[in-house]
Amino acid sequence: MQRVVVPGLLAVAAALFAWAPFAIDAAPYESTMGLVQKIFYFHVPAAMTAMLSAFVCGIASAMYLWGGRRPGADRVALAGAELVVVFGLIVLVTGPLWARKAWGVWWQWEARLTITLVMWMIFVAYLLLRRFGGPGSEVMAAAVGIFGMALVPFVYWSVNVWRTLHPTTDVARSLPPEMAAPFRLGIAAFMALYAALLLVRVRLERSRAALDEAYAALED
Repeated sequence: MQRVVVPGLLAVAAALFAWAPFAIDAAPYESTMGLVQKIFYFHVPAAMTAMLSAFVCGIASAMYLWGGRRPGADRVALAGAELVVVFGLIVLVTGPLWARKAWGVWWQWEARLTITLVMWMIFVAYLLLRRFGGPGSEVMAAAVGIFGMALVPFVYWSVNVWRTLHPTTDVARSLPPEMAAPFRLGIAAFMALYAALLLVRVRLERSRAALDEAYAALED
């Protein structure tokens, strides 16, 4: 089944990403930020994808801890954590590029930026723990994944609770149609790419586990 689904998702993602520059170019300039605002169409969908992946990792980690330590849940959690780091890095690169032109600074230690960075570093720590933690590290990493997931609501609501340079959460809902269309296109492209990468990464982890079992059987 995955041999059909994954190529299909990748084809959809490729088509959407190829179409995105034309849709974004056709969108009007924002009145105060001008051209640089168009980073929004990649920055925000990447952030949404990273937060979704944090939930995937956290929920799979909880299922692993309290659902009988099933290897399948652990593989999903690991894949989700890796993709949080990947898409979070996109967010942390595109954000300062936008901020430099929009705010006049590369970085500001305001609530959303700081919590986003902390969340990203937690998932980096998750991967380091899985790589160097030794036997039993998957249990400790699962707890880290749940903690990282718990930060997602704070990232989202921080702009409504504290005064920050970021606009509030209702900006995306208030976009005019000519801006909303390329924004939705960006979301669809990132989500299709994310789904394909998640499936591939879980399958690779399953293959790695099977190979480890085969080596263990040969040693016995």
